[in-house]
Amino acid sequence: MKIEVWSDFVCPFCYIGKRRLEAALEQFPGQDVDVEYKSFELDPNAQKNTGKSVVEGLAAKYGRSLEEAKGMTDNMTEQAKTVGLDFRFDTMKPTNTFDAHRVAQLANEKGVGKAYTERFLHAVFTESKDVGDYDTIVALATEAGLDEADVKVVLNGNGYTEAVRAQEAEAQQIGVQGVPFFVINRKYAVSGAQPTEVFVQGLEKAFAEEKPVFEDLSQDQGAVCTDDGCEVPGNKE
Repeated sequence: MKIEVWSDFVCPFCYIGKRRLEAALEQFPGQDVDVEYKSFELDPNAQKNTGKSVVEGLAAKYGRSLEEAKGMTDNMTEQAKTVGLDFRFDTMKPTNTFDAHRVAQLANEKGVGKAYTERFLHAVFTESKDVGDYDTIVALATEAGLDEADVKVVLNGNGYTEAVRAQEAEAQQIGVQGVPFFVINRKYAVSGAQPTEVFVQGLEKAFAEEKPVFEDLSQDQGAVCTDDGCEVPGNKE
């Protein structure tokens, strides 16, 4: 089974949704599931090192008071706790995530895409790291399993720019208007950090469809072998 997830590293519900998907997958032990994280920028024009807090940014973006914006982050913090996450919006650093997404493409190629995504989400929401900063990206990417020299080559050039843009264009083509956005086997979509039960329902449908369905044409006289031995038709005692 293939699950594609469009998300951004500064998206709180992307982290919460990730945990809920993982909880759903735990209910299907032994199943072969490939989860691929794809690039989506909530704000492609976001600036680095603005010096503004998340609360100030939310207040300005939605025309709310600082108190109202603080209430929004408090609500998300409580939701995060329900899946074992510790969000710290008071010290979180808003930034541009494009370069982090470029290196994420390298991580996918090297087979450490899931580890990379987890490391960067935790760095943003729990450790208050600036994932728009080159040195920070290098350090986190190396922790996730990438070679430091390879990461620096990507950051010092334009590597994977087209790959990021292609995934963002693909999201637009299939109707993604917000993240997280999950696509199961290119047939079922889950938009947002839905309850775990919603993911379970989608997975059950997809797994059921993957099971082969045969029309049984056999007749009673067919010989068969089981763990108890082989039985010849008409030779029963």
